[in-house]
Amino acid sequence: MPIIIINMLEGRSSERKRKLLEKITEAVVESLDVEPESVRVIINEIPKENFSVAGLPIEEFRELKRGNSAEVKK
Repeated sequence: MPIIIINMLEGRSSERKRKLLEKITEAVVESLDVEPESVRVIINEIPKENFSVAGLPIEEFRELKRGNSAEVKK
């Protein structure tokens, strides 16, 4: 029984997550030659305040990449 664990930031709609679950299941069925009923997928949604890139909270990092912040605070 394949178990796929997906860690991603919160905020995606139920419809998008459902599509992801379907596509992941299809890929596992095709790749491992198993029945869809044997595939388990777990989505862990991470709150944005609990995720960072380059030592910055993700929202601050995104702002920096967009050029909306003057500099990285150290």
